[in-house]
Amino acid sequence: MLFPYLLRFADNGLILSQRLGEWCGHGPVLEEDIALTNVALDLLGHARMWYGYAAEVEGKGHGEDDLAFFRDAGDFHNLLLLEQPNGDFAVTMARQFYFDVWHVELLRALSGSSDVRIRGIAGKAWKEAMYHLERSVDWVIRLGDGTAESHQRMQVAADSLWMYTGEMFEMDEVDKQMLAQGVGVDLAALHGPWRDRVNSVFAAATLTVPAATWMQTGGKSGRHTEKLGYILAEMQHIQRTYPGCTW
Repeated sequence: MLFPYLLRFADNGLILSQRLGEWCGHGPVLEEDIALTNVALDLLGHARMWYGYAAEVEGKGHGEDDLAFFRDAGDFHNLLLLEQPNGDFAVTMARQFYFDVWHVELLRALSGSSDVRIRGIAGKAWKEAMYHLERSVDWVIRLGDGTAESHQRMQVAADSLWMYTGEMFEMDEVDKQMLAQGVGVDLAALHGPWRDRVNSVFAAATLTVPAATWMQTGGKSGRHTEKLGYILAEMQHIQRTYPGCTW
């Protein structure tokens, strides 16, 4: 169960990194263009650490590139939230904010794992995730408590992505076994701190917390939206056309 557990963290970092990378050269201002790229690179670095460990655990001679470039959409286990299109800047920041709050809590909990490698990766990634959260909180507040238009766009973004947040706290059989072994964390227990932070930030941003709704799910078990296929088609094209190419 450790191998698929590690893949979830790796896939989250890789897919969100790819989404943020789409902003390169298109950011609203130069400073933000660079900042988004840096966050994408941080997440790619996290993914590489998780993939590297996952490849060792799998024991089939694969490396991080094999796991990133030669699996199909149904073999990916990232959260559905992270494969959603960038939309406008408000959508991108709402997606980032929801993930960052959860990511910080997840990594903090994983720092107490019985697995020494997981503790090490989580500790390193947590420091960068805290910076990501600081940025996304700042933007949610700036847009939410800004002009009438920015407020409206931020509220629409928050509402439209809310249905993807429930998946972050689901505990399936993989999660339960990892928790029982002391390796993983209780995702359901992260919901309280996550919701408290969201409520606090939305209050400062003069935003309304979205109403309870039916939650989309399936990404962790390999059931994705069609959007993931487009991400992978672009990301994997060169390696699949010229397997093993290096530069």
